[in-house]
Amino acid sequence: MNRMTAYRIGLVLFLALLGLFALPAGPASAHAALVRTSPVQGTVTQDAPNEIVITFTERVTPVRDKIHVTGPDGKQIGQGTITMSNADLHIPVRTNVPRGTFLVSYRVISADNHPVGAGFTYSVGAPSATGPNPGDASSGRTDRAVAIGVSTARFISFAGLILVAGPVLVLTALWPRRLSRRAPTRLAYAGLGLIGLSAALDLVLQAPYQNGGSLASISAGGVSTILAGTYGRVQLARLVAAVLAGVLLPPFLAGRSGKPMQVLLALVGVVGVATWPLSGHAPDSNAPVLTVIADAAHVTSVAVWLGGLVMLVGFLLRRADDKELDAILPVWSNWDALAVTVLVLAGTAQGLIEVVTLKALLTTTYGTLLLWKIGLLGAVLAVAAVSRQLVRRKAQGVPRLKRTVLAEVIGAVLILGLASALVQTAPARTAAADAPAPATDRGIFSTTLNSKLYQLQLDIERTTGSNYEVHLYAYTPVGAPLTVQQWKVTAALPAKGIEPIDVPTLRINDSHASASATLPSPGIWQFNFTLRISDFDEATVSTAFTAT
Repeated sequence: MNRMTAYRIGLVLFLALLGLFALPAGPASAHAALVRTSPVQGTVTQDAPNEIVITFTERVTPVRDKIHVTGPDGKQIGQGTITMSNADLHIPVRTNVPRGTFLVSYRVISADNHPVGAGFTYSVGAPSATGPNPGDASSGRTDRAVAIGVSTARFISFAGLILVAGPVLVLTALWPRRLSRRAPTRLAYAGLGLIGLSAALDLVLQAPYQNGGSLASISAGGVSTILAGTYGRVQLARLVAAVLAGVLLPPFLAGRSGKPMQVLLALVGVVGVATWPLSGHAPDSNAPVLTVIADAAHVTSVAVWLGGLVMLVGFLLRRADDKELDAILPVWSNWDALAVTVLVLAGTAQGLIEVVTLKALLTTTYGTLLLWKIGLLGAVLAVAAVSRQLVRRKAQGVPRLKRTVLAEVIGAVLILGLASALVQTAPARTAAADAPAPATDRGIFSTTLNSKLYQLQLDIERTTGSNYEVHLYAYTPVGAPLTVQQWKVTAALPAKGIEPIDVPTLRINDSHASASATLPSPGIWQFNFTLRISDFDEATVSTAFTAT
C-alpha cells in the first residue's frame, strides 16, 4: 500500500465515521427527569382536578403548543395559561369533564437545551373501557432530519476546533522554516469555517429541534427566539469568535503580529473554547464551575492532541526531513503526553460529576457510551505509548511511527464520535433519576421480562376494586429506549376457565404504553405482552400476576 492510498483510506474512514455519528440512534434522550405528577400517573380520582402538576429534576421551559390534556371523548380540556414554578409545570384544566381516562402529553426544554417529551394517564371516577385519542401524544418525537442536522453540527464543531488547534500550535512552535505554510494555514481556515458553519447550523435548527418541528418549520422568528436564550447567545459568541479569529490569524501565523494582537487572539480563543462546555451539560451539573473548567480542559486537550496528530500525519511525517523530525518528534511527544494526561484527569472529573453512582454507570445509555469511550481511550493510549517509544528509539525509523500515528488518529476519531454522542445523551445522573422506581417503593407489582428483541419493564397497580393500571416500558436488550410499532396485551385466568381477554392499550410515547385491565376474579392471572417493533419482528413475553 503506497502513501497516497493510505491517506485516501484514512479520509474515507473519517467521512464514514462522520456519517455514522451524525445518525441518531433514536429519539433524543431527556435531560430533565420526571420526578412526580399530580394526579399520580395511573391513579383514579373521584373529583376532577383543576390543574395538572408535573415536577422535574430541574426548571424547564414549556413548549406550550405541545402540551395537551385529552379527555376520554378525545377533546382537549386545557384552559388558561401554562406556568412554571421552580421545577413544577402547572397545566390548568376544566373540571366539568366526563368520567374516564385522560391523557397528559407534554414537551419541555431542559436546562441544557434538550427537548423532553412524554405523557401519562389518570382517570376520573373510573378508567375508560378504551383510552382517549392520543392526538398529539407524540410530543416527545424529534424530526429525524432535524436530529441528523443537530448531530452533524455538533460533530463538525469538534472537528473544526481540532483543525484550528493543530495548525496554530505546530506553525507557531514546530514548523520547519524551509517548508511552505500555505497548506496548514488553509487547514486552519477550514477549521474556522467548520466552527462558524456548525454554530450557524445549530442556531437555525434549534427551534425545530426544541419544538418537534420539521425542516420546513425553520423561520427567522424561530432563530430570533433561540438567540434570545442562553444557548443562542453562546452559539452566537462562538460564531463571532470564529469570525474574529479569521481576522486575527493571518498575521499571527505569518509571524507579523505584535503582543496586543496575540493577547487579543488568546482571549478570543479562550472565549471560543468556553462555548463548548457552556452549550452542553456542564452548567447544569451539581458543581457547575468545576464542570465547566473540567469540560473546557477536556475539549482543549482533545483539540491539542488530535490537532497535533493531524499535522503530524498530514504534513510533518510527509514533508520534514530526518534531521527536522529528530528535533520535532520529541517536542510533539511531550505535547502528546501532556494533552493525554489533562484529557484523562478532566474526563475523570467529568465522569464523577455526571455519573455519580456505579449503578448509573452500568444501567444508563450515558454510562454505556462512557464505558466505550474509556475502552477506546485505553486502546489509543496504548498505541500512543508505542509512538512515544518509537520517538525515543530513533533507529526504528519513521515508517512504523507513521502507522502507529495513523492508528492513533483513527481511534481518536472514534472517541470524537462518542464524545459528540455523549453531548446528545442524558447524563447518567438524570437518566438514573428518570428510571421507574422499584415496586417496593411504589406499592405495585413490577418486573422485567426479556426476549431476544427487547426488555419489557412492567408495572401493575390496582386502581379501584378489580381495575388495574398496567404500564409498559420497552427497551433494547442493552437498555436503550425502544420504539414499538404495536402493543398487544391479553389476560387469562386458566384456573377458572377464563380465556385470554384483550386488554385495551394506549400508546404514551414510542417506548411507553399503558393499559387498563379489569380482573373480575381473584387468582393467578396470565398476562401475555406482544410487541411488534418492525414489519417483520415481534415477540411475546408472559408473566403471572396474582389478583386478590
